Amino acid sequence: MRGSELLTVVRAGQGVTWGADPRTPSWVRSYRLKAVLADLCGAWLGAGAAFAVRFGGLTPYVLPYLLVSLALPLVWCGAVAISRAYEPRMLGVGTEEFRRIVQAGVTLTAGTAIGSYVTKTDVARGYVVLALPLVTVLTLVFRHVLRRSLHRRRAAGACMRKVVAVGHAASIAELVRLFRNERHHGMDVVAACLPGGHAGERLGEVPVAGDLGDVPLAVEHHDADTVAVLACPEMDGQALRRLAWQLERTRTELVVAPALMDVAGPRTTIRPVAGMPLLHVEHPELSGARQLVKNVFDRLVAAALLVLLSPLLVGLAVAVRATSPGSAFFRQTRVGRDGRLFTIVKFRTMRRGSEEQKVTLVSDRDGLLFKLRNDPRVTPLGALMRRHSLDELPQLINVVRGDMSLVGPRPPLPEEVARYGDDVRRRLLVRPGLTGLWQVSGRSDLSWEESVRLDLRYVENWSLTLDLQILWKTWSAVARGQGAY
Repeated sequence: MRGSELLTVVRAGQGVTWGADPRTPSWVRSYRLKAVLADLCGAWLGAGAAFAVRFGGLTPYVLPYLLVSLALPLVWCGAVAISRAYEPRMLGVGTEEFRRIVQAGVTLTAGTAIGSYVTKTDVARGYVVLALPLVTVLTLVFRHVLRRSLHRRRAAGACMRKVVAVGHAASIAELVRLFRNERHHGMDVVAACLPGGHAGERLGEVPVAGDLGDVPLAVEHHDADTVAVLACPEMDGQALRRLAWQLERTRTELVVAPALMDVAGPRTTIRPVAGMPLLHVEHPELSGARQLVKNVFDRLVAAALLVLLSPLLVGLAVAVRATSPGSAFFRQTRVGRDGRLFTIVKFRTMRRGSEEQKVTLVSDRDGLLFKLRNDPRVTPLGALMRRHSLDELPQLINVVRGDMSLVGPRPPLPEEVARYGDDVRRRLLVRPGLTGLWQVSGRSDLSWEESVRLDLRYVENWSLTLDLQILWKTWSAVARGQGAY
């Protein structure tokens, strides 16, 4: 389980509405208002830019389109609302918010095309083709900026949802750890209810509010707005249904974590069978058409990046040769998909003879990885390149060759793989990546166990959409340079 991504939402009652619900935190109402204003600004700018590009100036012919441009922001916000992109549970985390905005853009574009055809209205297609996609893109940009602002506030402890966690002590302790490590999810466990628990006890820093029957009282006492039920045999279907009925009165959101960890997204669906809602888990797609699409996408993008970045690559190669004797490139044997060996290509960041010096150094990291924060073997230029992952750019060659993917698990050394357990060996079911969840989640600051968990999570839940998200986040992670050494 990673943060709140694997918590399945069970809406208690009608949930939060547009009215002044006293259970809705003030920051939620404020954030939703900002989202509406952001959408209005995006629509206004998009419509104005499309009008200026398509028509240039004001004439009697373009007057109707001017009126359309003025009305488009309101129509756009209505389409976004119909797509339910203003629901509080969609805001600030996950991809669903952005997906629904894209859905609103596609629906509005299709509706405009069909409406003009049915009514035989002569519409300037150039204006429509410019306006609606531009409005959608600008809205996504403004929502992303708004989300980044929210995440900064959550990192400071503001704009958090108060959560009462229900389950066994070990599961709740793990949930608390995940939420505190990933504050951007906005979940703060304020109380716990354990089977046979007694009020007044403590689970680490979290107070125990009682046993499973005391959840409604805990919600009221701690002014919580969310109840998270973890895998717990004592909380069976009937007990969970009764809890949902009790929470319905106070419009408290109920989320349930399945017992199967680190499996989410399109692999999981809830289907009714014999009147029972069952969670169906599909096997990960490790071959077939989707893998073919991923492979083609990786190679085309890597080839394009090699061409675009060729001046930078040449400049770095010259700089490495000028500041340290020896080849500009470092080649090393790594293990790829299904255990196949390949030679990885990187810019050299260490002095000559560094491999012989390795036996005299002690790693800063636990587990199988050798990492040293202040490695004396690294050159000054090498430290700079490592900080911003510039030394890894030649690995684009490995991606074009098919040895690696743009996104995937970290490429391991043969001696690491020789010490893998059966679970960890599952990392080898997909091609290693130039970047991955480990790159955007802390890089070298991660523990060995956390690195393995992230790699396995990627293997279980990979998709082209997830790859695009990771690639987007990689730019900011590389620019910050945190956790790289």
